[in-house]
Amino acid sequence: MKFIVGLGNPGNKYQHTRHNIGFKVVDQIANNQEWKSSKGKLEYLWLEMGGEKVELVKPQAFMNKSGLVLTYVKKKHPQLTGENLFVIHDDLDLEVGKFKLQFGKGPKQHNGLTSIYQHLGTDQFWHVRVGIDGRQGDRTIPSDKYVLSSFSPEEKLLVSQSINQAIEELNQHLT
Repeated sequence: MKFIVGLGNPGNKYQHTRHNIGFKVVDQIANNQEWKSSKGKLEYLWLEMGGEKVELVKPQAFMNKSGLVLTYVKKKHPQLTGENLFVIHDDLDLEVGKFKLQFGKGPKQHNGLTSIYQHLGTDQFWHVRVGIDGRQGDRTIPSDKYVLSSFSPEEKLLVSQSINQAIEELNQHLT
């Protein structure tokens, strides 16, 4: 059994922001299936992916509290290990349109991941790093504001392509 967690912020206000790319990926994997709610802490659904039983998870806490939700998932599923946990998140260290699937390696700074590292006591799990940086060298917008901005129309095509590629690589990794 595998667990795929898409990071983001709950609510319509954040739905189309760069920070919610993890939600976008798991929503696309879910392919319009209905999400279930677990005591308001998370949304989840079960499916088969790459011949493997998978639980998709969308934390319903804000990004910097993601670790609390993963603690809840770990308590509910004691068999959860880093080898079967995939966390999909935005990454300002990567350009829009790029992604990386890496074990134990995330961006330099990410409050959602920091929360997960603290609550799980490890960074040793699969990181699906989806690039969101489209600033092209212009760092005048602070990172905490930039991650809450929307993608430009030009970037949306690159984002769609990187999401498709990330899902394809996840599928191959699960088989």
